Amino acid sequence: MNNLRRVVRDPLVIAALIAIALVVAGGIVSPGFASPDQIVNMLRVASFLGLIAIGQTLVVLSGGEGIDLSVGTVATLGAILASRTMAGDNAMLIPGVLLALVVAAAIGVTNGLGIVFLKIPPFVMTLGMLGVVSGLILVVTGGVADGRAAPALVHLVNGRLFFGIPGILIVWAALAVLVTLLLRRTTFGRQLYATGAGREAARLSGVPVNRVLITTYTLSSVFAALGGIAMVGYSQQVFLNLANDLTLPSIAAVIIGGTLVAGGVGGYLGSAIGAIVLTVLTSLLTTLSMPEWARIVVQGAVLIALLAVYGRQRRLRS
Repeated sequence: MNNLRRVVRDPLVIAALIAIALVVAGGIVSPGFASPDQIVNMLRVASFLGLIAIGQTLVVLSGGEGIDLSVGTVATLGAILASRTMAGDNAMLIPGVLLALVVAAAIGVTNGLGIVFLKIPPFVMTLGMLGVVSGLILVVTGGVADGRAAPALVHLVNGRLFFGIPGILIVWAALAVLVTLLLRRTTFGRQLYATGAGREAARLSGVPVNRVLITTYTLSSVFAALGGIAMVGYSQQVFLNLANDLTLPSIAAVIIGGTLVAGGVGGYLGSAIGAIVLTVLTSLLTTLSMPEWARIVVQGAVLIALLAVYGRQRRLRS
């Protein structure tokens, strides 16, 4: 019984049960909501948020009130750079993706350096970077977004590659496995958890805290750009605010998945499920024809309720 209670109280299990309950509720309200095609489409949309949430998970795990408020604009900039380089040509797919990831990595390194050496709080540093990247977007585009995704990218995101499964879901699953292994089976992962649990103690134990933090914020921006590129494949064209609205949901997905806001406890699998929960919830509220303000209120209430149920700030530390 004690083991059963422990499992039921696990944030990851709670989030998974909520996702299933939302799908069932949607199927009751709208018969086509729980159809296989609709579920696959919701998972496809969840993958964009899920990719961005990879980096956000790493940042939150690093502790020190770690949070990256620039991921939305970085995703948009990555999407713009990639789509303008591709210009609808498969031959330019790889150069476009590489350009976007390199620029994103430079932004992430800048975030990390500011936090580590200038001692700027992560919230302030990444908020400032949000403004800088927004300006870069206007400089690059001149206020007019153009560019088209390469057909191969469109097929990867929108096509059904294996057994009716979109390629982007296979990519997402593969990255989820790799990130989980990174966190659980590598030196960097152990150092990241140690840094999140207590930076001074980690330093005294020989952990290169500064290097870990810079790497973490770099990865956050890289995965944000990757999420933006995937969104371009879905929409087939880019917009000036393509992924800007995914910053707060990426944080919410991490929290819903049970990662401790104080750092040092959690993992990416929970964040992936959190991304699915938010996507299914948004789809359900849209199906119910709720106005935007009501959807925002409901999403906020769900997040608060989950935090109250978890009570995890103490329990996960014990």
